[in-house]
Amino acid sequence: MASVVHHQVEVHAPYGGVVPELASRDHARAVSQVVDAALERAGVGPRGLGGVAVTAGPGLLGSLLVGLCFAKAFAYRFGLPLVGVHHLSGHLASAEIADPALRAPYLGLVVSGGHTALYRIEDEAAPRLLGETRDDAVGEAFDKVAKLLGLPYPGGPALAALAEEGDETAIDFPRPMAGRPGYEFSYSGLKTAVALEVEARSPLRDGERADIAASFQAAATDVLVAKSQRALGDEGLDQLAVVGGVAANARLRERLVDAAAREGFRAVFPPLALCTDNAAMIASAGYAGLARGERAELSLGAFARAPLG
Repeated sequence: MASVVHHQVEVHAPYGGVVPELASRDHARAVSQVVDAALERAGVGPRGLGGVAVTAGPGLLGSLLVGLCFAKAFAYRFGLPLVGVHHLSGHLASAEIADPALRAPYLGLVVSGGHTALYRIEDEAAPRLLGETRDDAVGEAFDKVAKLLGLPYPGGPALAALAEEGDETAIDFPRPMAGRPGYEFSYSGLKTAVALEVEARSPLRDGERADIAASFQAAATDVLVAKSQRALGDEGLDQLAVVGGVAANARLRERLVDAAAREGFRAVFPPLALCTDNAAMIASAGYAGLARGERAELSLGAFARAPLG
């Protein structure tokens, strides 16, 4: 009914990345206004709600605690049930918002600044982790490579835009673990390969920067496509939900859509507005939790790390 997002790009841009203390302070300043705006846009009063869903983790504890404190106070004030949501459950729910026909079982590919993982999503059972990154997440690799190329924050979108001007076959960067069995990922070695290439070519000309960006993007996304296709076949699934901030990457979408048409599976992506963190996906996951009878106590705490399921 309403989705209101408060962005922090201007807060963090001078530092080239998220500063946790500044993030939590800005959340504290903005949270009540964002909630008021969402209720007004939806045309619903607090007592007309069925419950309150809140991200309990994983994530930056300071920011999570701001949301938790507000959600608990709001639920207590208006006598509403409270439910805690795992951040990755929210991302997966964003695909179900985008395509109501998406039904378990399906394969979930979670790709963001903090996560790169494949899950088998079941109806009644908890999601089953098939494989995840051994080191860096793909979104973090995009941001670090963007920094190497002197691109502004946020780095991922800036790198993708620059890559459109380059030749992705110009540099044969490694596809880490693409040929290995299983579903694990690794991006630290690819970052190192890019760093060495930048150092060897410095100072970079504009055309070289674009070629490096395009070649890196191709290497990073090719691994995601290869591992997803393998998991679909091994698990006997024909639906793939791609969620998280990197799900907005046009090159990844194009490669997976082509693979889906060729291999006969269905690829589902959230709309761009629901790829990055947002409250609508948490509300959707929380709605499902409330329907299952889940309730959280006011003692609900935040967690920085925890596996999905």
